[in-house]
Amino acid sequence: MKTMIYSVFALMLSAFALTACSDDDFSGDPNRDWNGTTTFFTPTDEQGFGTYYTPAVGRIGDPMPFYDQRNGDFKVLYLQEFTNNLSHRFHPIWGVSTKDGANYESLGEVLPYGTNDYQQDAALGTGCAYEKDGTYYIYYTGHNGNCQNREVVMRATSTDFRTWTKDELWTLNGPDYGYSGNDFRDPQIFVADDNLYHMVIATYPNGGGDPCFAEFKSSDLKTWEHVGRFKMIWDRMLECPDIFKMGDYWYLVYSESFRASWSRKVKYMMAKSYDELKACFNDGPKWPADGHEGVLDSRAFYAGKTASNGTDRFIWGWCPFRSGADIHEKNVNVGAGDGNEPNWSGALVCHKIIQHSDGTLTLGAVPAMAAKYNQAVSANVMGSNGYNGGILSGDGAYVLYNRLGTANHISFTVKTSNNWDKFGISFVRGTDSKKYYTIVVNPEDENHRKVNFEQEGEEGKGFIEAADGYWFERPADNTYNIDIYTDNSVLVMYINDVCAYTQRIYGIQKNCWSINNYGGNITISDLKISQQ
Repeated sequence: MKTMIYSVFALMLSAFALTACSDDDFSGDPNRDWNGTTTFFTPTDEQGFGTYYTPAVGRIGDPMPFYDQRNGDFKVLYLQEFTNNLSHRFHPIWGVSTKDGANYESLGEVLPYGTNDYQQDAALGTGCAYEKDGTYYIYYTGHNGNCQNREVVMRATSTDFRTWTKDELWTLNGPDYGYSGNDFRDPQIFVADDNLYHMVIATYPNGGGDPCFAEFKSSDLKTWEHVGRFKMIWDRMLECPDIFKMGDYWYLVYSESFRASWSRKVKYMMAKSYDELKACFNDGPKWPADGHEGVLDSRAFYAGKTASNGTDRFIWGWCPFRSGADIHEKNVNVGAGDGNEPNWSGALVCHKIIQHSDGTLTLGAVPAMAAKYNQAVSANVMGSNGYNGGILSGDGAYVLYNRLGTANHISFTVKTSNNWDKFGISFVRGTDSKKYYTIVVNPEDENHRKVNFEQEGEEGKGFIEAADGYWFERPADNTYNIDIYTDNSVLVMYINDVCAYTQRIYGIQKNCWSINNYGGNITISDLKISQQ
């Protein structure tokens, strides 16, 4: 479903440019063959994102997905972020529904924040939804620095998922159980091995100490008994916990705190039982045997939580928007290359959870995506260096392709000649561009690759430190099957079902793109482009 995006995007994108102003103007002469040109163009995001959902006004924060068996769809609740929030009242819970993770219908506001600055839920924080015996529950964080406890766990109920009643007489207060009254948030409910409902809450011990998960249990989703606590990872706050069983394994998906700028990623732990899962955090973390400490995506995907329809399990997170110091100044890069941390909130991104035979997890494309991007378009070579018959040879070799549309599916295969070849995919690249953006598949050593985000060109700064990449094993046959989906400025790349990489790059649409080689040689095959 197409929706209007808040006008700040238009301002930001009008500022985003990589070179001096070009004479390309897609609103100009309708008879001109714009697809035959290669100079840089300054586009703006459309008013609606057709795939990576963004609300009509504002942005997506902290998704709370839930599979509604009564209606046969996923309800994805989220914290609604506005550019100008009130001082104490903010983040009402809004929602969308989807059957496939690629097409969305807005539910509008589901749960409002409090009516005055002194109510406990003047601001709302992350939580979860659940259903039992015809009653829907939302457990959420009530946040207000004016109250005795800044954060408590609260709940609301509904019989139709449209009209909600807040339970004004019920709260879980951290200090009542030996936990912090300042950080007591992000409740998540699941059914454990004992067939009871369990709730975990991200918090700290009262009086100080390393962060921990508080655990409660219930037989009816109404009355909760304190079970105890279990550790997090050293002094790292693990936000937005999500616990589930998939096949023979238990998993805890979490986001290392947004405030920890050097880590800030969605990760997971795994074990054969729920008790073993909790023990993964004891005496030093017991990382999954996946070679990258349970990391699931880049730093441009945050607050990921999952839901399953019984067949597929999907994970939803947000891809942050980026902003610069002066969004009104022409020809200034906005956010993507300045090394700053990305902002809080953005566009809704969904991946499919892929479980491998050893229980480890990676992320892949939602099946409905390929069907949605079903209009084939041509891929024309517009320029090249060191390119011959599908082979790129030598350092600095590239092949430049014609302009992309607003929403694109790019698929191709790269075969490297040896274990050390390095290649990349550039976007927003015109023949007159002095800087442009590249997703580089970099050999960290002979057997491992890391996806990095770089600003290339004669004025490019190189590696972008605030957009840390994704580490994965080199394919044994040196063959990389690559799928890239774009929707306006949001991009997701998948490689061989072992790598998912989300990024925000302003100006992808209506500009050229390229595949690059950095020494040795690579062979490109099966290149296809389709659009919505």
